[in-house]
Amino acid sequence: MSKKTKKAQEESTEMPFEGTQQDQNQNNAAKENEIESKEGDHETSNEPSPEDALALEKDRYLRLFAEFENYKRRTSKERIELFKTASHDVMVALLPVLDDFDRAIKELEKSDDALFEGVALIRNKFFETLKQKGLALIDTQAGTTFDADLHEAITQIPAPTQDMKGKIIDVIEKGYMLGEKIIRYPKVVIGQ
Repeated sequence: MSKKTKKAQEESTEMPFEGTQQDQNQNNAAKENEIESKEGDHETSNEPSPEDALALEKDRYLRLFAEFENYKRRTSKERIELFKTASHDVMVALLPVLDDFDRAIKELEKSDDALFEGVALIRNKFFETLKQKGLALIDTQAGTTFDADLHEAITQIPAPTQDMKGKIIDVIEKGYMLGEKIIRYPKVVIGQ
């Protein structure tokens, strides 16, 4: 073998070795990058991506906004309900006064006097004022069918006729509603 061929052979054996060294260096670098990216992925899996974080915050904001809207609606409804029934105690306290006016008018009807007209005017004005505040009379008349949801039976008496059984015979005390709520049930006598 000549010196030139020997030298070429050595270089060719060195070249593949050097190429493999470079390939190994590249492979090692690629593996390190993979490991770093996996570690990076592991870290980012704990931290949401900016898009996920934005979506999460947006969802929280919408839920909080909806909760606040529900709160406003609920408190507004409660406030309206409070205004409607705030006068409940006052109305209940004034009902006996209205009953006294009705009794006075019944007694004063017997005498033809200017006093009757004066008391009737005061009673009407008083009732109209209460009506403007939401008070309503429950219409209950003798001869109508008894309804346990609307009437309070004081007593039962034998019905004067067969068709009066289960019907109202007499109204002892008038009933009133405040808005849609009954504040005093009419007290009635029913036929048995």
